[in-house]
Amino acid sequence: MSSYTVAIPATTGNLGPGFDCLGAALSLYNVFEFAIAPELKLTASGPYADKVAKNKNNLIYQSFERVFEQIQQPKPIISLHMDVQVPLARGLGSSATAIVGGMIGANLLAGSPLSDQEVLQLAIEMEGHPDNVAPAMLGGCQLVASGSDGGWEMCAIDWHQDLAVAVAIPDMELSTVKARQVLPKEVPMKDAVFNASHLALLTQALVNANPSWLSSALQDKLHQPYRQNLIPHMETVQKAAIAAGAYGVVISGAGPTLLALGNPAKIELIMSAMCDTWQGSGVNAIGKCLAIANDGAKVKSS
Repeated sequence: MSSYTVAIPATTGNLGPGFDCLGAALSLYNVFEFAIAPELKLTASGPYADKVAKNKNNLIYQSFERVFEQIQQPKPIISLHMDVQVPLARGLGSSATAIVGGMIGANLLAGSPLSDQEVLQLAIEMEGHPDNVAPAMLGGCQLVASGSDGGWEMCAIDWHQDLAVAVAIPDMELSTVKARQVLPKEVPMKDAVFNASHLALLTQALVNANPSWLSSALQDKLHQPYRQNLIPHMETVQKAAIAAGAYGVVISGAGPTLLALGNPAKIELIMSAMCDTWQGSGVNAIGKCLAIANDGAKVKSS
């Protein structure tokens, strides 16, 4: 085949206590169309089309090139069309969609010399953090840990069907680099123990959709206390979501998007409460109720 369409889901990383190791795929997709072409051409559509580079500095294209470096083959000339539905620098894994999408597209056009596991490991190496890349490619909720062989181990966490997701996306960008700069290099032992216990509880709370467990398990002491000052009115928005019935509210990835978990019957009310509270504080925000994308990356040949 000389052309492929690859759809990659947005992701939410950390989910509170799962800093850099837990993430879930969401039902919001960036779609990339790769085709052999006489000259390099990058085009874009979608609400965030003006935010992506249309040249060789594009992250999707750089990820495409990385695969051909890895397999030591000359890269083909391509056209790449990007339907950009995932906002950039908002904590929804836009860079993971680019890296995973670019690498899958390259591997397909090369005749699939790399296994899915090899593509995944290469994508994590390029991204630097596995909590977005793993669910973007594999789908669902993924717990990732470093393996004894230097690679990564993936563990799928079942997500109960009665556990719904709402995100509130403020009209502001927050780079991962900036969000990491505020984190301490060391934390107290009690905070490390706190997060270990709450992450363990969260893995079971997601399976059972246990409201009491979730309200406790979504707490964190490794990153959110240090990042909340980067997100205007975060505490006020959290309180509004809880009052509307949310089990808990966390920073999605590095932020500034906030993500709430709740009962499906209340999730639209929760979403509206978050957005309305931000609007009332002078911050424009877009709300979405999203499902867990269990399929991960989707491929279609043409």
